[in-house]
Amino acid sequence: MKKLTTLSTTVILGLGLALSHTAMAQANEATESTAPTSASSETATTPLKTLQHQWAHINYELDDAEREKAFVALINTAKSFVKAEPNNPELLIWQGIIQSSTAGAKGGLGALDYAKDARKSFEQAMRLDENALSGSAMTSLGVLYHKLPGWPISFGSDKKAEKLLKHALEINPDGIDPNYFYAEYLFDNGKYDEALKFAKKAQVAPSRSDRPIADLGRKKEIALLEAKIARKS
Repeated sequence: MKKLTTLSTTVILGLGLALSHTAMAQANEATESTAPTSASSETATTPLKTLQHQWAHINYELDDAEREKAFVALINTAKSFVKAEPNNPELLIWQGIIQSSTAGAKGGLGALDYAKDARKSFEQAMRLDENALSGSAMTSLGVLYHKLPGWPISFGSDKKAEKLLKHALEINPDGIDPNYFYAEYLFDNGKYDEALKFAKKAQVAPSRSDRPIADLGRKKEIALLEAKIARKS
């Protein structure tokens, strides 16, 4: 959790980037299809796939200047799907991912309202089925708690983050993303030996044959984290 004493203009401006990385990572874990070379060319056949494919199109194909507006429109689509299926945790998870993505695209203090909405979506999904999409709601919410500043700026809490991230690992102990994000959490809290343990576990996590682009990106981030840990040793 960002300390209020360090919540400078630089931190506020960087908030969007942190949320953007969070949303992308959870989209990588929560989707079943590879991020396509031409995302918009895919045919969506279900509400879930519609959200996945449109998210991929916005995230991978649109310019930064177009992304926020497109994500806002996609939030409305997600809300309509959730309204039709209010007890579908997978749709709620993706609504939260899109809300997190919108926060990342917007950046600054204006991102916080979208982050709060994402928290509500993830919490509702967890109440329905915390195991849905390999515990993605729990991982996503844990990262939000860790990345966001605490009161009075936002709802960040490392205590809550740790509890959620540990529980996510219980659900998906060998997953690349839960291990990576817990390693990142430990590193940020100065627990370098423990962080290295989980980073190494993330590095050797089983590859997802239908997720080569996502896995390649995550492996690069894990390598960067391992290098940061090495510099602290």
